[in-house]
Amino acid sequence: METSPLAKRLATRFVAGETLDQALEAARRAGSEGMAITLDHLGESVASLEEAAEARDVYLHALSAIHDSGIEGNVSLKLTQFGLDFSYDQCRANVERLVRRAAALNGFVRVDMESSQYTQRTIDLVTDLHERYRAVGVVIQACLYRSRNDIEDLCARAIRVRLCKGAYLEPASVAFPRKSDVDRNFVELMKLLLHRGAYPAIATHDETIIRQTEAYAAERKIPREAFEFQMLYGIRRDLQRRLASAGYRLRLYVPFGKAWYPYYMRRLAERPANVFFVARNLFRQ
Repeated sequence: METSPLAKRLATRFVAGETLDQALEAARRAGSEGMAITLDHLGESVASLEEAAEARDVYLHALSAIHDSGIEGNVSLKLTQFGLDFSYDQCRANVERLVRRAAALNGFVRVDMESSQYTQRTIDLVTDLHERYRAVGVVIQACLYRSRNDIEDLCARAIRVRLCKGAYLEPASVAFPRKSDVDRNFVELMKLLLHRGAYPAIATHDETIIRQTEAYAAERKIPREAFEFQMLYGIRRDLQRRLASAGYRLRLYVPFGKAWYPYYMRRLAERPANVFFVARNLFRQ
C-alpha cells in the first residue's frame, strides 16, 4: 500500500508528505492563507526506546526548522512514540528535551491524547513539564466522563488545552457511548475553556459546534485572538477558509512521514465511524 501510486495519491489529501521539507512547504501554503500549523511526525507506538529516540530527534529538527523558516507553527506528539510503553522515565526525558528546546525558541509542544489507559500519565507528564518550562500543552477528549474535572484543573494551572471529541473507541465505563452526549459535553467544555482557559484550541470539523463556538464568543465578547480553531490538514478546506477569512485564528494539524498507512489504519480500526468521515471528505473541497 505504501508504494502504490494510487494509495499515495489518496494519502496526499490528508498527509503533507513523507519528509519534513514537504511538510514545511504545506505549512507555507497554509500561512499564505492566514493559517498556522502544528506538525505531527507519524509513527506512534514505537517498537523500542531506540526508535523513540529517533522520533525525538525528528521533532527536535522540526522545531528548529519551524523557527528558522519563520513559519507560525508548533509540534504535536504522542507519548507512545516517545517510548511511554517501555519506560515512563525515558519517555519523559525525551519529551523534556523537546519542551526545553521549544522554550528556548519561544515555541510550543502539544502532547496529543491517546486512549483512556494513557490519560492520567499524559496529564501528569504535561503538568510536571509545564511547571518547569511553560512551553507545553495537552489534548482533552470530550468523550470521557472525567474531562470536565481535568479541564478545570488544567485551567487553574494555566496549561493550554486542545479540546477534541476523541477518536478512540472507549468502553461505556469511562466514556459517553452516544454521539449526542459527546457533542453536548464538547459544547459545555468549549464554553468552560473560552471562559477560563489559557488560549484554548477548539478542534472540530463539526460546523454546528463551530457556529455555537462563534456565537458564544460573540455573546461573551471573547476576542477572536484569545482562542483558536484547529482542523486536520485536507479536511473541510471550505470551512477552513471561511474561518480564516472571518478573522478567526485557525491552526492546521499537519501529519507527515513514511508511516502514513499504519496511521490511517489505526484511526479506522479504533473507530469505524472514521471510515465514513474520511470517505465524505475525499469528495469535499
